[in-house]
Amino acid sequence: MNRSVVITGVGAVSAFGLGLGPIREGLLAGTPRLTEVERPEGYHRAGGARLAALVGAPDLGPWLPAGAGRRMSPPSRFAVAAARMALRPAGDEGERAGTETAVFLSTAFGPASFSEKLYRSILTDGPETASPFLFTECVANAPAAQVAIACGAGGPSVTIVQREAGSLIALGRGASEVTSGRTSRALVGVVDELPPMAHALLDRYGALARATPESAEVARPFDRRRNGFTASEGATVLLLEDEDSARARATRPLARIRAFGGAFDASASRVGWGTGVATLRQGLLRLLDRAGLGPRDLGLVVSGASGSVAGDRLEALVLRALFADLPLPRILAPKAVTGEYGGGFLASVVLAAERHPFGPTPGFAEPDPELGIVPHGGGALPRGGLLLAGSLAAGGSAFWVVLETL
Repeated sequence: MNRSVVITGVGAVSAFGLGLGPIREGLLAGTPRLTEVERPEGYHRAGGARLAALVGAPDLGPWLPAGAGRRMSPPSRFAVAAARMALRPAGDEGERAGTETAVFLSTAFGPASFSEKLYRSILTDGPETASPFLFTECVANAPAAQVAIACGAGGPSVTIVQREAGSLIALGRGASEVTSGRTSRALVGVVDELPPMAHALLDRYGALARATPESAEVARPFDRRRNGFTASEGATVLLLEDEDSARARATRPLARIRAFGGAFDASASRVGWGTGVATLRQGLLRLLDRAGLGPRDLGLVVSGASGSVAGDRLEALVLRALFADLPLPRILAPKAVTGEYGGGFLASVVLAAERHPFGPTPGFAEPDPELGIVPHGGGALPRGGLLLAGSLAAGGSAFWVVLETL
């Protein structure tokens, strides 16, 4: 890394509300904020998942006037509002990013509701009824483009679609732009929406947590009884800057990015989890070695475990292989609170880097003997050591970021 990169701003739109504060309170309480998904079209199967972490209809007026957002899809509105929140602490008048700012946003589903509306119109009433306003907002890169336009970001604008690993890949890509000097700043993050059809499809694929005769519908990361994750929507956007430039402006950085990198598990199917523990461990060791670090330097892990049966198993085996004979550091599993997708995980990584206390991991009660991991039970986080955040994705992608508390 040629230049030191720091996080100087965070914006978030989530089921907890606007900004990082409501997410921090939810993580401290250890309580997800779930609502029942509407089921008017008959997409859902009987007995399937019913809950999700939905944004609802927040007042984005302070960040996105109604007139400016009236033709944007929900994820574009979420992303623009979050980006402007991220820019405000950095002292940007009017939340303008500048021509030397890049945008890297990840998404799992893109503007799903606008895509559904467009296809429904074409199939029901004919192709001549297709709305150009729906068309321009049904593509996956619409939110990143809207952020660049609304915030005046004149650098590269890139959309990443790598499922669960996308948010950390976006963070790494943005950090790479700044460290190389290709841009001076980067807006990075993740945005997703979860209309009923997307929720129903995830449930029909067997991905979502569901109620059983013995337990309620809840995500249980690393727990023996886990049977899926809780889906969520929203956006989290971070502002990355060269550390010298940020400090010259008297801006207090939130955390420093020490290392980042990824790996690919070729044993994974296109939609499933693989068995490449050795491959992923080697990729993780390589990125630590490039930064002059080792497993002993890591004092805290923010895991991407979500309650997925196969995904959590792979996550646990990779972590245990990484630390080998060393004691495992404290392991956080924030997706038990924030859900999968929508940016809650990325916001949790920043809060953990600042060492805000986390509450207990909801849903965890029975350790899985094969996994051998007991996530954080609540309270203050350890002050020493670096933070490792990781996300493995169905399909084989994996990415990790190492952050330093400042």
